[in-house]
Amino acid sequence: MPSHPAIVLFRFAITFAAALCLSACGQKQAQAPAAPPPPAVSVAHPLEKSVTEWDEYTGRFDATDTVEVRARISGVLTEVKFKDGAIVNKGDLLFVIDPRPFERVLDRDKASLVAAKVQAEFAGKDLERARPLVANNTISQQVFDQRTQAQRVADANVLSAEASVRSAELDVEFTHIVSPVTGRISRKLVSEGNYITGGSGSGTLLTTIVSIDPIYFYFDVSEADFLKYSRLKALGTRPSSRDTQNPVQLGLQDDKAFPYTGKMNFVDNRIDQNTGSLRGRAIFDNHDGFFQPGLFARIRLVGSGEYKAILLPDEAIATDQSNRFVFVVGEDNGVKVKPVTLGPIIDGLRVIRSGADPNDWVIVNGVQRARNGIKVKPEQTTIGDPTKAAALQ
Repeated sequence: MPSHPAIVLFRFAITFAAALCLSACGQKQAQAPAAPPPPAVSVAHPLEKSVTEWDEYTGRFDATDTVEVRARISGVLTEVKFKDGAIVNKGDLLFVIDPRPFERVLDRDKASLVAAKVQAEFAGKDLERARPLVANNTISQQVFDQRTQAQRVADANVLSAEASVRSAELDVEFTHIVSPVTGRISRKLVSEGNYITGGSGSGTLLTTIVSIDPIYFYFDVSEADFLKYSRLKALGTRPSSRDTQNPVQLGLQDDKAFPYTGKMNFVDNRIDQNTGSLRGRAIFDNHDGFFQPGLFARIRLVGSGEYKAILLPDEAIATDQSNRFVFVVGEDNGVKVKPVTLGPIIDGLRVIRSGADPNDWVIVNGVQRARNGIKVKPEQTTIGDPTKAAALQ
């Protein structure tokens, strides 16, 4: 039975639509994107060189000499001979106490000394006259002994009078208070016209002076570092700072590096039980007075003997939470992960204590594009020595 024309037309439409769908699918399959090319990365061998580690601490400067200027005698302060905050030299006149009362005492004691010497001279002559008289029994032995005693008492009075004169001279000298050290002086704490009290330890505090050059730097070392240094000394790889003036480097708050050099000067004899730390001290030249007592700074101390280390830039080290690793490219350009143990940064490069080999091709640029097991397109480069590069600039 012949088909109805409408049915034939409907079947043709369905067949044509199916053909169109098959053609479109074929075109999509033909236009599917190709696999992406392997990412380009830069690879280099780790830098191997002899290094010395430095341990960093914080601390503050302190003056080598700090002097409280006090009055040794009591009296009225008549003059102040310095400018507040100025540099003073040892022996410079700072204060003057009214010397007139002490000068009068000195004059009186000098007169007493003259009288004592006259008395001693007379007693001596009287004794010499008695010697031949006692020899021929003109005077008794008792009278001779009395004249001998009088001569000795007169000599003792001379010594006492001389001591009084020296004491009075000291009091007159103490009316002029001079700087005991060279350094920077503080402000005056007592104004002219005030009565000040003298005495050892209890005298009126007039001002303070701190020395400037050289200057100390104090810092604290942990027990762990102290044990490390002790073991390094026992191994002979690092001398103790108690016996050797080990070099130190210092940087201020606004310094990125450590531009100032000094040397160790002192290590305390016990560990503080409250803080568990040991106090150390370094000394620095301070000719221009730039460093000030109390100033905060960072210091680096030699922390190891010299050894050969493997170094990589921090940019080559990837992290996964607490793990640190590097990407190593093999001969087939495949990427492998190597966990590493990190050390300190020395001359701008990170010390790799374990995990990397000097012959590894480590990805140093393009780490973010690397994954374990993928293929990459490596371009070989080298890791420069920052110290040499800085020397060439």
